[in-house]
Amino acid sequence: MKDAARLAAYFIAIIIGGALLAPVLFWSAQALATHGVFLFLARYDFDTFFHRAILIGAVVLFWPLLRFSNVRSLADLGLAPNPHWARDLWAGALLSIIPLLVCGVLLIALHIYSFRHVFLWSRFGKLLISAVSVPFIEETFFRGLALGILLRTGRKLLPIVAVSALFAVVHFLKGPDRATEIVTWTSGFHSIAQAFAGFGDPVMVGAAFATLFLIGCVLADARVLTRSLWVPIGLHGGWIFASGTFSWLARRRMDAFPWLGKNLLVGFVPLCLAAVTWIIMRLWFKHDRASQI
Repeated sequence: MKDAARLAAYFIAIIIGGALLAPVLFWSAQALATHGVFLFLARYDFDTFFHRAILIGAVVLFWPLLRFSNVRSLADLGLAPNPHWARDLWAGALLSIIPLLVCGVLLIALHIYSFRHVFLWSRFGKLLISAVSVPFIEETFFRGLALGILLRTGRKLLPIVAVSALFAVVHFLKGPDRATEIVTWTSGFHSIAQAFAGFGDPVMVGAAFATLFLIGCVLADARVLTRSLWVPIGLHGGWIFASGTFSWLARRRMDAFPWLGKNLLVGFVPLCLAAVTWIIMRLWFKHDRASQI
């Protein structure tokens, strides 16, 4: 329970600290842009600085969390060196990419989506950066640190459920557009309130939260089975790349919510795809272990 309390305190401190730091970052950026320094900063809204503040808080408090949790090595988190890391990384990526792209082809064939006439290559470049960087950051925290600390209780199911729920909740920490709104010291807290207000919509919860929660469970299961983060990183990166590439190539022609949301990671169809990936991943692990005997 002490480890769980430390993680809860860490998460709360990140959110509160980020909410307080975000206005300072926003005002500082605006001041620099006003004086002709880093003019590009003027293009970013408050929500962007709120997320950067959350990230800064997570990094700053990361070392104290390790210290108070008595984490000195990977073994303390239930992780072990993986000599097959490259193979596992690519296997995870393929396991997530192929089902999503097959689904994308079917959606285009059924005229639910159609190909775009214009492709923004700058957007694709940002997608590649996200597909590489985001999995390393999120898997290190959620499946590496948070799950590793909770697994020290000797249980598996409860830590997996708790971390997967946290993983899903964090993805809803996106406030409204404040491009025309005055930013005050309380703006960060307003963003948090607006983010969690969406949980009052049962359709949104069923279509979006459930999918993210299941994805978190798949990633956690892969981490526990391999005692490594490489398969989860591959899976995570593959989902980001496949979903983002499809959104870059195609646009939705008809509204299919809650079966399909704004992308291939939101909705009941993506929920089923995540379950299919989980089954295929389990079968692959079973075959891989049998071949090693």
